[in-house]
Amino acid sequence: MPLITDQGICIRQWDWSETSQTVSIFARETGVIRAIAKGSKRENSRFSGGIEVMTRAEVIANIKSTEGLTLLTAWDLQETFPAARASLSAFYAGMSMLELIHHGLHEHDPHPPLFEALLAALRTLGVPDAAASGVLTLLWTVLTETGHQPEIQRDVVTTAALAPARAYTFNSRLGGLTKDQSTAVAGTFRVRTETVEVLRAVAAGSLVQAVEPAAIHRATRLLTLYFQEVFSCELAAMQQWLGEPTPTGAANEPRRSVP
Repeated sequence: MPLITDQGICIRQWDWSETSQTVSIFARETGVIRAIAKGSKRENSRFSGGIEVMTRAEVIANIKSTEGLTLLTAWDLQETFPAARASLSAFYAGMSMLELIHHGLHEHDPHPPLFEALLAALRTLGVPDAAASGVLTLLWTVLTETGHQPEIQRDVVTTAALAPARAYTFNSRLGGLTKDQSTAVAGTFRVRTETVEVLRAVAAGSLVQAVEPAAIHRATRLLTLYFQEVFSCELAAMQQWLGEPTPTGAANEPRRSVP
């Protein structure tokens, strides 16, 4: 069994016994690790007194070559994100970030840029506008890193460059925007031009906090719907953070003229 030392962020945690835990950790160079931490809740253990979600540590683990839980042998706590416990909004924002990793990645599939993006996003918690941008940026990064980056420059139906328009249609089955205004097909959503501009700013790495919060909310909601379609999951924490139900197949915009 190879022994690895890596930086990791805990994205899930369950009690295994009175003294042990099972955990899901997103490690920078190793990817998602599902592990058992025996004796982690004992005093003076090598696990900093237990492992909590939304914390970063140096981890040491024995990676099994066969299926089964990895054995976590040490968890040296290095960073917590206390702002996530200061308000319900910050808590749901942080948990939304973790569930994107949980649903978007397979085990032992490393994505160092995504690890850095998650860490940067968690550090925005406590500043509402920055946290909103952090969630949206991480959502875009997960889709990009996993090969599901939506097409926002060219029409996914005609393949031509998208001409300026007042509104577009996002087709989640085709993975991008089209000028076709029909939203009668399942998985299609009406999208405002302002929402598209926010997505293009995220893609270019130029999203600024001055962007209207409502536009960031709409862009996040659209990508959430797309993410749920791609990964066949429900993002429960994201729905709570957005403040409204976003079941797979719901519309991003009302099916009417966009102001």
